[in-house]
Amino acid sequence: MPARIQPTARQVRLGVELRKLREAAGVTSKEAARQLGTNPAQMSQIEAGNAGVSGERVRRLAVQYACADRELVDALVEMATDRTRGWWEEYREALPPEFLDLAELESHARFIQVIATAHVPGLLQTEDYARAVFGYWVPPLPDRELELWVAYRMRRQRILSGDGAVPYKAVLHESVLRTRVADRRVARAQLDELVRQSEYPGVSVRVIPFDVDGFAGASSSLMYTGGRVPTLDTVQRDTPYGSAFLDAAAQLHDMRTLFRKVEEASLDPTRSRDFIHRLSKEL
Repeated sequence: MPARIQPTARQVRLGVELRKLREAAGVTSKEAARQLGTNPAQMSQIEAGNAGVSGERVRRLAVQYACADRELVDALVEMATDRTRGWWEEYREALPPEFLDLAELESHARFIQVIATAHVPGLLQTEDYARAVFGYWVPPLPDRELELWVAYRMRRQRILSGDGAVPYKAVLHESVLRTRVADRRVARAQLDELVRQSEYPGVSVRVIPFDVDGFAGASSSLMYTGGRVPTLDTVQRDTPYGSAFLDAAAQLHDMRTLFRKVEEASLDPTRSRDFIHRLSKEL
């Protein structure tokens, strides 16, 4: 099988998990390759996500690695054999790869938890709010590209409604609600949209007011997505150089703890909805 030109984050994750299992079992790459009837170079390509692997081979490796976690193995087999082309593939030549990776991650998530201390999360933004955020980029995006980015963000939001909606929790600091990325009209429409979306059955929006005691998490922004099994959970964080995906067990534990701490500092969903509604009226 030829090497992939640019593997997706999901393909890379499969390879990472296979490598973790191999290393935990004390099996060398050469030994694993021999079990599959291939060579160490090909094994390295599989573990890097640059080459595909069949579900049968994943199960053979799991036996060799003495992995008794059947749910994890089944999840890895699903990742290896999933050939579904997601809607985001239509944008593969037009948008940065990390945009596509994010949509793919969300589409496979069992739940999503977000902490926002800078901007309204992408899945909750209005078109005008998203346009203002993307319009602030340096160097500026050409108009056609800007509109493509906005349309893509709006399409991602479909996972929050309808059949199969992904359960979603967002904790927003008051600074997010008060920052006007555009003008008063856009700010009011965004607040009203947050109130509307917070009424979706699977959506929870909570607010941390400025005057709450014990909140020192101004740099805590993250998105935590639940995988088919907890081992396959993923955290996405924005950095000055783009998106970073975290999946080490210690990192996932720390981010789960961080989300709980931030959530504990927030108002409950009903009081949060009232808080947002009041801010909207003030505008």
